[in-house]
Amino acid sequence: MDAIYTAVATANGREGRAVSSDGHIDLPLAHPQALGGNGQGTNPEQLFAAGYAACFASAMNLVARQEKIDITDASITAEVSIGKDPVDGGFGLSVVMRAEFPDHLQGAAGAALLEKTHAFCPYSKATRGNIKVDLVVE
Repeated sequence: MDAIYTAVATANGREGRAVSSDGHIDLPLAHPQALGGNGQGTNPEQLFAAGYAACFASAMNLVARQEKIDITDASITAEVSIGKDPVDGGFGLSVVMRAEFPDHLQGAAGAALLEKTHAFCPYSKATRGNIKVDLVVE
């Protein structure tokens, strides 16, 4: 792959800060309360969810344009979960990608668009075979 853009960010753990090289991101990090933290900052799962949702939505816009499908008023929500990996006892991730579609994309039409987007999206390509990603039309 020939890179056309490289994002650079530095972090020092779940109880620290995350800072991008251009300064647009400068966030306190904290364990979520569900993991025993105080929840007084963002966490890697939220950052991953935001990035994946944004990338997936952009990929869906491109796929929809190519397919001549109107996706006005559509939105994508990524739910990133962390939990114990039963195989090695460490931690693992899973994702539920929820699409809120207008009426004409309910059922099979929406599911087909999600599948095509999932095949095309760079984040989906990066996670394929690594984490479970469920696609849901709402």
